[in-house]
Amino acid sequence: MEQVRAAFRDECARLEQVLRDLDEADLDRPTPCPPWAVRDLLAHVRTGAGRLVGMLAAPAPERAEVDAAGYFGAAKFAPEVDRDRIDGARREARELPGVPEVADGFARAWRAADTAVAAAQPGRLVRTRHGDAMALTEFLRTRVVEVAVHGLDLADALDRRPWLTPTAATVVADLLACGRPVPDGLGWDALTLVRKATGRVPLTDAERTVLDRTGFRWLSFGG
Repeated sequence: MEQVRAAFRDECARLEQVLRDLDEADLDRPTPCPPWAVRDLLAHVRTGAGRLVGMLAAPAPERAEVDAAGYFGAAKFAPEVDRDRIDGARREARELPGVPEVADGFARAWRAADTAVAAAQPGRLVRTRHGDAMALTEFLRTRVVEVAVHGLDLADALDRRPWLTPTAATVVADLLACGRPVPDGLGWDALTLVRKATGRVPLTDAERTVLDRTGFRWLSFGG
């Protein structure tokens, strides 16, 4: 738990710093997640980062049914779920019109979630909005993925170098690689693995050859 919580805190704190340095025009830049502009993607990230507050206030399920890898199943990316996700973020974005409001809103959301996690009993289980019963640590792992991977999208939209923190990179890379080491022939660090495995950067022919030869596979969102 502590490793995952540290990754969540580090990645959220880093994104908060980035947000406080934005210009108003930055909020309307297009992102690699169309039709979202930066403000829409940030609304989505803010909601995801704060999701645990309500979940931990609700009764705990009796037993866990999925882990972090199982959470990213095809049902989360069904057309109707995607439409609700897209439209919801755009509605929420209109509630926070400027940079100070966006930065403060994200700060409140992730800090409230971290406080709720700190107060939770060891072994606490939670139920997601999709109905999944999960261990708190496993769901928090998905929050690290959300903030970290969308942080790559935001960095691209803002023409900045990726700011993925080392702790978050470790958590996300381990989940994507299913705990297996990356083949030596790829020469990937954790950031490169995350970018390649999530389709943020395309594979080269040489990399495909190594993947085919070694049989290395990673977690596929929606697979």
